[in-house]
Amino acid sequence: MAGKSGRSINNVPENPIKHMLLSWEGILVVLFIAVNIFCVWFSQFYNVSSVLRQMPVYLAEVFLMLTMAFILVLGEIDISVGSIVCLSATISCIVCNAGAPFIIVILTALAVGTVCGAVNGLILTNFPELPPMIVTLATQIIFRGIAEIVLGSGGSISLSNTAGFKAIAGKVGQVPYILFLVLILGVIAAIILGKSTFGRKVYAIGTNRVTAHYSGIHVQKIRFIIYTVMGTISGLCALFIVSSSYGANTTTGEGFEMDAIAMAVFGGISSTGGKGNVAGGIIAAFIIVCLRIGLGQRNVHSQVILLIIGLLLVLAVALPNIVSQIQKAAKVKKS
Repeated sequence: MAGKSGRSINNVPENPIKHMLLSWEGILVVLFIAVNIFCVWFSQFYNVSSVLRQMPVYLAEVFLMLTMAFILVLGEIDISVGSIVCLSATISCIVCNAGAPFIIVILTALAVGTVCGAVNGLILTNFPELPPMIVTLATQIIFRGIAEIVLGSGGSISLSNTAGFKAIAGKVGQVPYILFLVLILGVIAAIILGKSTFGRKVYAIGTNRVTAHYSGIHVQKIRFIIYTVMGTISGLCALFIVSSSYGANTTTGEGFEMDAIAMAVFGGISSTGGKGNVAGGIIAAFIIVCLRIGLGQRNVHSQVILLIIGLLLVLAVALPNIVSQIQKAAKVKKS
């Protein structure tokens, strides 16, 4: 819009601070602060040092959320990631025990994850009529089944040489390496999804795949890339899981897919596609991590913690609809 002076006037909200605070990300920041205040009150052991010490156990799942965000924005889902973590962890432990250099162990975990992700991508792009949930449910069973066959009757494997995994589990002062990596990858994912041409294409596909196709977007190619990268990130997650447990078993990574989806959806990423951003997912992830640490320090049962997280997830899904209904009712009253 141009004023009398001929200069362009930007469409800026009347109160940008209020607009920011009332955004979902703003609400999550307030909730993050509230959760930490609650945890400090609830547990006498909850402080910066204890959070940084316990955080690596939970942060590996945040890696999965970063790529799961892309899949959810596509309007799809991948429930095989926990099994990919299990298989990647299992094979990397075997390679490590065989005496391979640690760089080979790292590459093995990433390669196994990438191949598994590519298998998902190939099936879904070559048979686009198949629902992603059904396909990834099938591969979830297959990947974990392969891990169980490899692990044999014992169902577990322990590292004979932990030096390399101890190195990646190191710290700078009190801050673990994994926290730096999560933040770096989080910034990269946020820029790619929110600012790049690739990200705009992902949103377009999630909004309307048919329209995106006829607009010249290579829909199946983008889907394949995202599922393959999801597998690679699952391999990375497996490395840090092994670094904290020094081994793997048939239950490694179990439930990780649900945690990653919960973090993303709680962060405002729509499960129907085309909406949300990585920033919200990252804030939501740290809310969940802090809540788990704080409640865990008082020995709250794990099922109760899951119940609380589930209630937060329901609230995240329902709140936008509640707010929308309130706004509609307010407009009706004014008219």
